[in-house]
Amino acid sequence: MSAAGVSPGLRRFVFWSGVAALCAWVLVPIYLIALGAFGGRAGVFRWPKNLLPWDASFAALETFLAVEGVWAAALNGALVACLTMLFSLLLGAPAGYALARYTFAGQSAFRMLVVLTRAFPLAILALPLTVTFIRTGLYDTAIGVALVHTALALPFAALVSSSLFMGIPRELEEAAWVFGCTGFQAFRKIVLPLALPGLAAAAIFAFVISWNEVFAASVLTVRNKTLTAYLLTVLAESPLHFRFAGGFLLILPSVLFIFAVRKYLFAMWGIANR
Repeated sequence: MSAAGVSPGLRRFVFWSGVAALCAWVLVPIYLIALGAFGGRAGVFRWPKNLLPWDASFAALETFLAVEGVWAAALNGALVACLTMLFSLLLGAPAGYALARYTFAGQSAFRMLVVLTRAFPLAILALPLTVTFIRTGLYDTAIGVALVHTALALPFAALVSSSLFMGIPRELEEAAWVFGCTGFQAFRKIVLPLALPGLAAAAIFAFVISWNEVFAASVLTVRNKTLTAYLLTVLAESPLHFRFAGGFLLILPSVLFIFAVRKYLFAMWGIANR
């Protein structure tokens, strides 16, 4: 049967079934972690799980937040994530603009190499990076960790920026040139405002990548750990319900951050699909 012969009701059913499956894939793990965080020791081991947390308690969360160093690690993680956002946009947006507006030899191979950088195992670079950062004074600093996280987020920022700029007609810039704008003025006044929602979405993903990264933050820090690296150390021998509490507090900022700027995510798709 061809796609044209499929009834509208069946297409709607398939579409909403896919939406429901995707929502369940994302929300069910978060819900189970929340049940473990608010249910205490009994809630973690109870089976079957309660659909609603009737006996919810903040005791595990309060105990976890009272642990020495948690708030400092959270603030340090937020600082590293914000620096990663800044560096990713400052480096990724110009690279994406160059990929979208200029044609050069090896352009397709360069795009592929940008993607392949994510496949390179970070563990191989752990020892050289540690030695280099100690020599340059970047070891155990927020900037040092942010530079490594930027290397992880930069391919995504560059490729997303490229798709955004490709969706903005070049004729708009050319019209600005006709009216006396320089190349930079045309970019700042015409292209950048149109691409800003998509660039904000790219910054969101850079924030999430940095906030959730644990390996580099653990290797390259001792005292100034991010929250993920601190949790890896503190919760290694903790009871299971405290681990759920720490995991819930770890994912909560990312979820709230994405929810707060969700309109930019939809705007990104609107620009990229023009």
